[in-house]
Amino acid sequence: MSTETTASVSTHILDTSVGRPAEGVTISLSARSGSGAEWQALGGSATDADGRCKDLPALPEGTTHVRLDFETEAYFLTKQNKQNKQAEAQQDAPANRDSGTTGAFFPEVAITFAVTPGEHYHVPLLLNPFGYSVYRGS
Repeated sequence: MSTETTASVSTHILDTSVGRPAEGVTISLSARSGSGAEWQALGGSATDADGRCKDLPALPEGTTHVRLDFETEAYFLTKQNKQNKQAEAQQDAPANRDSGTTGAFFPEVAITFAVTPGEHYHVPLLLNPFGYSVYRGS
């Protein structure tokens, strides 16, 4: 959690194309201490069955900017493979109706935002094969 000298970050992902959490998306966290500073990779995690990433690394003191990198391509390819298997079992179901043959139009999503010490930042990602949105949650 955040202290008076650091901020903290959490996130979750909802796949809006199916109205369910996006499980198994790899997320990397990076931070920097100013606009011109180098990004420092802090580590990462993956979303759980509820689409939440509960164990992101703590931010170092002096962090002013944070970047979350969501690796969405592997998630959509896994989802597409499941859909293809289901479509094969149903004669009339199109195999690649939603996401085409590449898995995702956006193979990764990078969100960069400014932070203030002492604040907690929850950054939900609403995701579908052809778009996404993000906001500061609570």
